[in-house]
Amino acid sequence: MTNEQLKDLENKLWDSANSLRAYGGIKAADYAVPVLGLIFLRFADNKYSHYEEKIVKEYNKDKGTRMERTIESIAIEKCGFYLPDFARYDYLLKLSGDNKMAKALDKAMKGIEDHLDAKYKNILPRQDYFEIEKKKDSILPELLKTFSDIPKDATGDIFGKIYEYFLGEFAMSEGQKGGEFFTPTSVVRFIVEVIEPYAGKIYDPACGSGGMFVQSAKFIKEARHDINDIFVYGQENMGETVRLAKMNLMVNNIRGEITEVNSYENDPYKSLGKFDFVMANPPFNVKSVKESTVKNDERFTKFGLPKNKGKNTDDSITDANYLWISLFATSLNEKGRAGFVMANSASDAGNSEYDIRKQIVDSGMVDCMVSMPSNMFFTVTLPATLWFFDKQKIKTNRKDKILFIDARNTYHQINRAQREWKEEQIQNLAAIVRLYRGENERYLELVTDYAKKADDSIKKLTSPFDALYKRIVTSLNNLKQYATNTKPKLTKENQKKLEESGLIKKLNEITISKLTLPTSSLRLRSGNEKYTNKQLLAFGKTLTEYAAALKELDTNLKTNKDAISELWTVTDKVLKQKGDKSWTDLELNNLAKALDELQQAWKSAIEKVFYWQTNIHWLQSRFPDAKYIDVIGLCKLADKKEYATEQDYSLNAGRYVGVDLEEVIVSQEEFRIKIDSLKNSFHEISQKSLKLEKAILSNLESLI
Repeated sequence: MTNEQLKDLENKLWDSANSLRAYGGIKAADYAVPVLGLIFLRFADNKYSHYEEKIVKEYNKDKGTRMERTIESIAIEKCGFYLPDFARYDYLLKLSGDNKMAKALDKAMKGIEDHLDAKYKNILPRQDYFEIEKKKDSILPELLKTFSDIPKDATGDIFGKIYEYFLGEFAMSEGQKGGEFFTPTSVVRFIVEVIEPYAGKIYDPACGSGGMFVQSAKFIKEARHDINDIFVYGQENMGETVRLAKMNLMVNNIRGEITEVNSYENDPYKSLGKFDFVMANPPFNVKSVKESTVKNDERFTKFGLPKNKGKNTDDSITDANYLWISLFATSLNEKGRAGFVMANSASDAGNSEYDIRKQIVDSGMVDCMVSMPSNMFFTVTLPATLWFFDKQKIKTNRKDKILFIDARNTYHQINRAQREWKEEQIQNLAAIVRLYRGENERYLELVTDYAKKADDSIKKLTSPFDALYKRIVTSLNNLKQYATNTKPKLTKENQKKLEESGLIKKLNEITISKLTLPTSSLRLRSGNEKYTNKQLLAFGKTLTEYAAALKELDTNLKTNKDAISELWTVTDKVLKQKGDKSWTDLELNNLAKALDELQQAWKSAIEKVFYWQTNIHWLQSRFPDAKYIDVIGLCKLADKKEYATEQDYSLNAGRYVGVDLEEVIVSQEEFRIKIDSLKNSFHEISQKSLKLEKAILSNLESLI
């Protein structure tokens, strides 16, 4: 299944499921777990079907002998779980209308759990289905039918992506509440790219639905490492979210443990100095934690507690942000790396938080600080900061250096209210970190990858160009031919309308210039051959020149296409004869629409070339020697004198990188979105103002 096909399937499944939710009047909070349960059921059936022949063969081989084993035990050995007949998807799908689906699903989920490992007991939804059925008894059968569209040969990876997609959509539906269990994938993806959890123990003490673990597994697979080389440990305070996380691990075939605990109060995994990697997006600015809860716990006290100084003796922590930061730092082993999301305020916090930050920075483990764009999260619109620790760094020449990246202007606008990092933006930002670590070859590998994709995109331009250009040329000839053949047949009245339109004159005067695709001098050899930076710079320069020629060609094509569309519109209005077969024979039916479609196909093809050229230029214009350098407005490598003495241990990237005035310029689309956002905000404020004005006048009237 291609990415486009998967995206279409995800959208189709969500639209169908979401419409049923709206129709049934069920809140997303009550709907998420049972729907994800049905996705899990479909996944379980697909996976079991894959192993079923082997399971049955093994069972029949020893049946009736002293070696006979139950089919359940064989299934668990081969597949990881047993699926009874009454839990098979087709069985449930074909149940007659007389059967209550909620009862059948309850039985199916129990049947699966009866043969699962103890840690996965009671995670599958059961009672939830009875609540849905009370709303409307047709909802569950329709949902089952919806998810039957997932192909029977869909792999675990496909189910993992669908599950993650639904988690994200539910999180967006829930707004503030949704952010409690789901961290946007692009944010997690970047954290994973920086800390690189290839193998070892991964810890997330605020794991939500387990997104950090899923992205770690994806990273490992893409790097062609073994997913069984990691074991994940998650802690989560919300029972419902724990169920989502455990299902997420099962669907993605990830080994690990998820425990329902309050991380301030409990330490089920004895985390002190234990983990190779720590990843988290903890709740920000929590002020309800009591000092008595954490004061005797070294996880939180090693660098000091965030307490008000002075005479205030109440049993309260000023803010839990630095409890989390301490927890992440103390949970790492001597080679450990951590990446986590934190409120911007923590980067410059004063008082006891300053003292804790100073100790952590002086330890040498702070590796990188990344300022993020605003509107990246469902819970808050303000920008956050990504912190990265690296205990191995202490033994390198980077011990007293910290990399600061200001990525606030690097983002893709999804809609008016939401932003993300596209995959290449993630890779480009990660490339800065790798150059800083001296991994220059990986930078060259990334540019080479972009270059090959640009080369492939150029090779695919011929077909859409020929289709559009030839249709423009033939359409003009056909319009002229139709006019020549039809003009004598017109009535005097229609002859007059034709003359007034000036169509014949325009048809005779217009010419289509000879257009050809620019000749590409770009050449990349096939295979995995490595390229020097000099070769890649030459490729980038030539690609930029090619892209400029391509834009000029696109402008000419659009001019010609628009002219033909305009002439066709006039022809259709003043010259076309009703029921004239030659109009169809000359392919003039819906010509403007056909030209638009061909132009869109051409536009999509050239946009891919521009996209890769832009990414190559972004990297090469900033790091021309394939080595790390400070870039104003983007990145700065600060030494101890700068961050300790001059900036007094501030970890705010904006203080270091400065502002590149040229980079402040935004695109027309970004400007339009910004103005649209301001207009909507102004409208909302104006409406509230009018309501308040009416309320005040009404209250005054009642007083009088």
